[in-house]
Amino acid sequence: MIKKIKIFLEMIKFEHTLFALPFAYMGALLGSVSTSGELPSWGQVGWITLAMVGARSAAMGLNRVIDKVIDKKNPRTAMRAIPAGLLSSFEVILFIIVSFVLLFVATSQLSALSMKLLPLAVFFLVIYSYTKRFTWACHLVLGLTIGLAPLGAWVAVTNEISAASLVLYGAIALWIAGFDVIYACQDTEFDKDEKLHSIPSRFGVAKALLFAKAFHLITAVGLMFVFFMTDLSWVYFAGLIIAYLILFYEHWIVSPNDLSRLQTAFFTMNGVLSIVVFAFTLIDLVVQRWTSLG
Repeated sequence: MIKKIKIFLEMIKFEHTLFALPFAYMGALLGSVSTSGELPSWGQVGWITLAMVGARSAAMGLNRVIDKVIDKKNPRTAMRAIPAGLLSSFEVILFIIVSFVLLFVATSQLSALSMKLLPLAVFFLVIYSYTKRFTWACHLVLGLTIGLAPLGAWVAVTNEISAASLVLYGAIALWIAGFDVIYACQDTEFDKDEKLHSIPSRFGVAKALLFAKAFHLITAVGLMFVFFMTDLSWVYFAGLIIAYLILFYEHWIVSPNDLSRLQTAFFTMNGVLSIVVFAFTLIDLVVQRWTSLG
């Protein structure tokens, strides 16, 4: 049983939750403070966490089932759980059902608007795995899907969608799309051979990296707009400067002629960036609250 659990966790890349979960907490923080002046309750944080785990687990499980034939052909992915025979499609489908139930239950404990928007979230979770079969804009669809984390958390604690929440959504969506473009560069030739669509396979690696830089530039601008549209102070701004340096470093270590440090750019740097932005947002809002109480 322990071995099977490890296989499931490896299949869904549970550690990659660090990409989106900190930004979900950030959305909850900003939304709650902007409407009530208070930090979100522990109950809200707990249900948001469970909703995130359910959503991401369902999405990754679906991706592994939908792409099992493609994964078996690709040397990079041939040892994933389903093509390697470590898990059956039936087992993964059961896992997906349980994950969606968890998402539904957690969302039902949050705001009414969250429940109304749940079908839209499920649509994105299902459809994004198919998009590389017909459009090179698949990276943007992935971004719009994972970017629902901060927007959904904002809605969960406020029961409304604000301009600031949409700016945050767009910034995170393009951040995700940008580093997914970088990640897709390693499959450029395979995608061409299999008639799969991606920015690297459509435009080449050099231009793909320019797309990624453009997406991340808009992310940087968007996160700055969040600063001006909310009550965040210099503490958040300091974290933003660190995030900008991380983005710069991420692009500096990857070039069309050298993708050897792509894993560092994709995994390490993006995980650090999301934690940094969330941590400085939390410190900012907590310090402001203590100051106001004093």
